[in-house]
Amino acid sequence: MKTSDIIVTGATENNLKNISLRIPKGKITVFTGVSGSGKSSLCLDTIAAESRRELNETFPSFVQQYLPKYGRPHVQSIENLPVTILIDQKKPSGGARSTVATYTDIFSLFRLLFSRVGKPFVGYSDTFSFNHPSGSCPRCSGLGEIRELDIHKLVDFDKSLNDEDTIHYIAFGKGGWRWIRYAYSGLFDLDKKIKDYSPEELDLFLNSPQIRLKNPPKNWPKSAKYEGLIPRMYRSIINSEEGLLHASVLNPMLTMGICPDCNGTRLNERVRSCKINGLSLADLTGMSICDALKFVGSIDHPLAQDIKKELSKRLQALIDIGLGYLTLGRGTSTLSGGEAGRIKIAKYINSALTDMVYVLDEPSAGLHPLDIRRLKESLYKLRDHGNTVLIVEHHREIIAMADHIVDMGPGAGRNGGVIMYEGDYAGLLQSDTTTGRMLRNEGVSRECKEPRTPNGWLHIEHANLHNLKDLSVDIPMGVMTVIAGVAGSGKSSLMEHFMTNLAPRDLERYHVTFIGQKDIGINLRSTPATYLEISDSIRALFAKANKVSQQLFSFNSKGACPACKGKGVIVSDMAFMESIETLCELCHGSRYSNEALQYKYKGLNIAEVMEMSVDEALAFFAGEPFEAKLAALSEVGLGYLKLNQSMSTLSGGELQRVKLAESLQRHAQASQKAENKKRENHSGEIYIIDEPTDGLHLDDIRRLMRLFNSMTDEGNTLILIEHSTDVMRQADYLIELGPGGGDDGGRLLYAGPPSGIVNAPAPLV
Repeated sequence: MKTSDIIVTGATENNLKNISLRIPKGKITVFTGVSGSGKSSLCLDTIAAESRRELNETFPSFVQQYLPKYGRPHVQSIENLPVTILIDQKKPSGGARSTVATYTDIFSLFRLLFSRVGKPFVGYSDTFSFNHPSGSCPRCSGLGEIRELDIHKLVDFDKSLNDEDTIHYIAFGKGGWRWIRYAYSGLFDLDKKIKDYSPEELDLFLNSPQIRLKNPPKNWPKSAKYEGLIPRMYRSIINSEEGLLHASVLNPMLTMGICPDCNGTRLNERVRSCKINGLSLADLTGMSICDALKFVGSIDHPLAQDIKKELSKRLQALIDIGLGYLTLGRGTSTLSGGEAGRIKIAKYINSALTDMVYVLDEPSAGLHPLDIRRLKESLYKLRDHGNTVLIVEHHREIIAMADHIVDMGPGAGRNGGVIMYEGDYAGLLQSDTTTGRMLRNEGVSRECKEPRTPNGWLHIEHANLHNLKDLSVDIPMGVMTVIAGVAGSGKSSLMEHFMTNLAPRDLERYHVTFIGQKDIGINLRSTPATYLEISDSIRALFAKANKVSQQLFSFNSKGACPACKGKGVIVSDMAFMESIETLCELCHGSRYSNEALQYKYKGLNIAEVMEMSVDEALAFFAGEPFEAKLAALSEVGLGYLKLNQSMSTLSGGELQRVKLAESLQRHAQASQKAENKKRENHSGEIYIIDEPTDGLHLDDIRRLMRLFNSMTDEGNTLILIEHSTDVMRQADYLIELGPGGGDDGGRLLYAGPPSGIVNAPAPLV
């Protein structure tokens, strides 16, 4: 096998300081370092981006316009670069019709299996697809759920068709192309209110099937058929991809539920009648991956042997990586980031391709120590098949398994972007880098290891949400509790039950804040400064100091560069070729007009100030009313972020910490308004935080735990859904669920101080 190194020369992407390195092929290389040190900039934004960009350029220009666009990374050269596959934690696309089975192609194999050996014979492979008219349930169109339309939320019966916004959906407004099919039909008085229609008119307007009009008006489209509003909504919108595309508009008009005809299996009665060993394809969609493998093994038919072999291989790959608890019909949109990443890994493990580069972004995210062991075996398989594996990672076990390690630092943001160490794990342990020191010192420790004493208890009784098995447990107040367990064991379900079933008397006493990692409503123009509402305050300072309009200091308003309109780049449309982005020559990428840049505050212009890191801004704006907001960001370990950094570039863990900073600041403001007087019977806040250490270096975890301990010491209750053993060791109380995931989870294995877990019947590790 060819083992020449991948040679990177002169990388300056983002905060990288003109770095060069050699990465061995056919090995596992881990990129580590504190958050913001440049790991992703080097591995994902330079190496992976260049490979994918050059691969796309091999296609004809006409094809390239339909492919994802990857800009040219800032690097002098990359030599010996194979084709790269990026395995990140983004959920697979496909909407409501994408399931675990369809995404992994397991469903296609099952369809083929049933068409060959299922009895009675009902058709060929396509017949068994819920995405095909011959196989889908007619009531739900293969979605597995019904969406019942509330006609009164769609139609304003107090208005006529000639009024504005009578039908509240896209293109049904007056003059819209959908509106025309009713207004031009000649069937209705356009000035008559809908509520005044006769029963016959109302039935024709709402319920008519598709019909040819007799003697239609001249402006009626010649080939068109008339169709009532309700069947039209179901046919072309509710049960189509459009309904998914415009879900935010449509869903408020709908009542959701499991389809009663197919019981959520998506398949029609004819397909469900075809069985193998007494089970239909619909029965299989509700099975876990583990149970599906047992079913495949029970089939003894000569026509099934080749399909059995391929199915077993794919199902086993998912089980080996710890996803055996997932059901085949589970929608991909419901998967966690960690589950999505592992499904992608399993998909490639059995690939016949070799000499590829697989780039993995935080594959350990959301994984219990038991799942980490399974992940490691899968990563070894990828490597041993002749591939190069590059991993951006913080987990000590993943770092230890690497053949080669690149440790970035020394700090974050402008203080990062330098290679601090290259070599093997033994050398890293002896190095004087932050990572080396943290690994030698076994990570995170707390000065006071004695568990705090609870000041009360909250009771969860008979919880049965999702996979919880009539679970009852007490949660201590005034201390730090960790909810642990393998993926799918019911941790999030337990907290969801807790939040929705908190007793009314407890709701009056406690304020519960949940901080997860889901989208926080960001867009490309969102920045830390805009999210925490600091930007307006900064613009006001510039306006007051220079006696000009505040809008002059916004690149979304009067302060925008006239050449690039505040984008910082000029985008040239090259028709079938990839669009070219060039730095704006007028503002040099600052986004601001020359007029805006001539005004200064404390010697700096608005672009220079917004380019500051949070920590730099904290010193620059000392004493300003918004100083506390900056301090909150620094306190959660995000002092390296730039004020104008796009929130779309932040990881899930970074977004979560931005939310945590906002929550802490909100709570501080509320306390200040109350003049630090606690409400009657109020014993502090309850914070439920979902996997706060995802994507964090050991040193970042140490800083975060210092904050969590401080919050707990102030009288708050912290409940952390967490897998990190460093965090578990610092907890006052530990609740573990399991023993497995899915149907095998949902049971209480242990509740008590962390020290007692080693003697529990089902040990944590």
